[in-house]
Amino acid sequence: MSDSTPRVPEHVDVSELVRRVRAQTPARVLAGRAGPSYRTGMQLELRLDHAAALDAVRSEIDLERDLGGEFLRRWDLFEVATRAATKAEYLMRPDLGRQFRDDAREEIMRRRETGAELQLAIGDGLSAAAIVAQVPRLVPLLHQEASRRGWRVGLPFFIRHCRVGVLNDIGALLRPRVVVLLIGERPGLATAESLSAYLAFEPREGHTDAQRNLVSNIHARGVAPEVAASRILGLAEQMLALGTSGVAIKEGWESRDSPSIAPDSAS
Repeated sequence: MSDSTPRVPEHVDVSELVRRVRAQTPARVLAGRAGPSYRTGMQLELRLDHAAALDAVRSEIDLERDLGGEFLRRWDLFEVATRAATKAEYLMRPDLGRQFRDDAREEIMRRRETGAELQLAIGDGLSAAAIVAQVPRLVPLLHQEASRRGWRVGLPFFIRHCRVGVLNDIGALLRPRVVVLLIGERPGLATAESLSAYLAFEPREGHTDAQRNLVSNIHARGVAPEVAASRILGLAEQMLALGTSGVAIKEGWESRDSPSIAPDSAS
């Protein structure tokens, strides 16, 4: 070791320092190595997380099994589907996941009222695990606080084989002021349970991501549901006040730090 090589003081507990650093992030920092490779434990963790990511993408939601009968009854939750007939087709043809089937349009119009200030929707997206882990906590928070603000809230429905662009169809069918779509994110090796919330003001045909806003990384080691609900409703409030969404809406940093919504005791 040359004199220029940084030295660790003898009194520093390096293992404890590494543990504390790694506790701050799901990223695989300071993982160590065996020769040019990861150590065996880390290699096995990677294989486990990769398998969880694959399962999250390819798994299908069963509403009764995964969310429970009580949750379905409380929110009158029902299922509709996009034009993607299978999971394989959904993965290969993103365009089919952006439009409802004809029977889905009829079911939504029959079971949901039009003209709500805030319309909720749930889409499986690219992670079934995210829906199971995050939606039962987040939906009650959003509904509770939006109702407290005096907004008329459209009860959610579940969309199978869903892409973000289906927001435009929701807007055309139900004509809400703001739509919030809770959708499973593409999983990575840090977590397979991350949820996104996409928002749009009066979405309609031709709208793109430029007319949408996003709160992402909603999961246990990311954005907590209470913080996410506060941020989502803060964005919705701006949209209602300004009559627009997307690049014209700016989220203040203060809204990203801590929750202003207490958990719903009934959730």
